[in-house]
Amino acid sequence: MSAITTAELFGPVQRELAAVEARLHQVVQDQHSSLTAATERLLNAGGKRIRPAICLMAARIFDADPEHSISLAAAVEMMHTATLVHDDLIDGAMLRRGVLTLNADWSVDAIVLAGDYLFARAAGLIAHTNHPPLIDLFAKTLMTVVNGEIKQRFSGKGYINRDEYYERIYAKTAAMFILATEAPAMLGEADPPNLEALSEFGHGIGMAFQIVDDALDFIGTPDQIGKPVGSDLRQGLFTLPAIYYAEAHPTNADLKALLNGNARDPGTISRVVEAVRTSGAVDETLSEARAFVARGQLALERLPSSPYVAALSAVSRYIVDRNL
Repeated sequence: MSAITTAELFGPVQRELAAVEARLHQVVQDQHSSLTAATERLLNAGGKRIRPAICLMAARIFDADPEHSISLAAAVEMMHTATLVHDDLIDGAMLRRGVLTLNADWSVDAIVLAGDYLFARAAGLIAHTNHPPLIDLFAKTLMTVVNGEIKQRFSGKGYINRDEYYERIYAKTAAMFILATEAPAMLGEADPPNLEALSEFGHGIGMAFQIVDDALDFIGTPDQIGKPVGSDLRQGLFTLPAIYYAEAHPTNADLKALLNGNARDPGTISRVVEAVRTSGAVDETLSEARAFVARGQLALERLPSSPYVAALSAVSRYIVDRNL
């Protein structure tokens, strides 16, 4: 288990993170009080601010404009928050990180509009950088996230496909980590090899971040993960631990039942979750997450030496150790 706290981990950019937090909580002119309350509720729900922290660290490597770096980091976190609103709506989730989602007391149409508003806030923040290539990357990242969600919805659930899994977590998580690492380097006018290195780092830690989340869905507690254990299986989604287990136990009767659409039976779900927990599938999953981090750290070695490069490396180690 990692003993380091996020306050220690983010120490090199703690002052800038405070400025990011203030910018996230700013109320724009004529903002409806319900939107203000919803935004505050979402922002205060316990997020660790990993994405804006790595964004600020990457910006400092190349001496990017501090004011623009803060706007960029706030934009990344606001986009992430907006995606969570729509994710919770799609999944019907009532809790996130142990806090009630907007689903608990808002109508579907109001939740959609709230998510759209947060996306617009994020776009406004990125526009403050006055850097057209960043705006283009921001738009492409948002398209990747939405396209990935649409593909998941229309391709169906209840089947095992490793390639589809990697595509899904790239769109869901890794693309935004790439935005958080590549965009600040662009802001600092880094040369193409350094841009590529930070993009590779973002890809590695982004894939690892989601893979660890998927492992925690089996081995965590509801208090730790802020939702019921086995939530993905209940939605018919086979994540990497279940894929590893299925590959090793293709004749398991409960697994076959899930593949045949029996994902709503609590007993079947509980037995599969316990089977995955007590097999080697979770260890294999975590080993794969560490391999992605190792690739990201190799990419960091191509960057100019800096305390902020060292800080990014520390964040990557934290990503695979958190809550384990």
